[in-house]
Amino acid sequence: MMHNWFECKIRYEKIAENGMNKKVTEPYLVDALSFTEAESRIIEEITPFISGEFTVSDIKRANYSELFPSEEEAADRWFKCKLYFITLDEKSGAEKKTATNVLVQASDLRDAIKKLDEGMKGTMADYAIASVAETAIMDVYPYSAEPDVKPEFPDADKR
Repeated sequence: MMHNWFECKIRYEKIAENGMNKKVTEPYLVDALSFTEAESRIIEEITPFISGEFTVSDIKRANYSELFPSEEEAADRWFKCKLYFITLDEKSGAEKKTATNVLVQASDLRDAIKKLDEGMKGTMADYAIASVAETAIMDVYPYSAEPDVKPEFPDADKR
């Protein structure tokens, strides 16, 4: 399944540890078909968690080819991993590197690399890890079709 990831920044007032109100901007990742859908999905996902007003201050495309989420409680951070897939050019015999970005949910840098290697186990292509960096992404909202949604044309598959 192909994903279109959008990084949406939400700006709102948060109560800091000292009790003062502080304006913060937090990035979230949303799977959507367009900027409009990304905005509506992030508003829908965030509304239950933020009391008071908030604004979607920025939306931009995020180029992630794969996501490796984790169910672990300690894995509360997202790491952007840049990989190079190494292929051999048939004609010239030269090695060709193709860069791709992957997002891994982990507790720290070592854990991110471990989870990345676990997630990449099934791939046949050779790859090299170019970089691993922690992101500011607070949460990720992949698209999932609601099971109770009826198709627009229910008889379309019966032809």
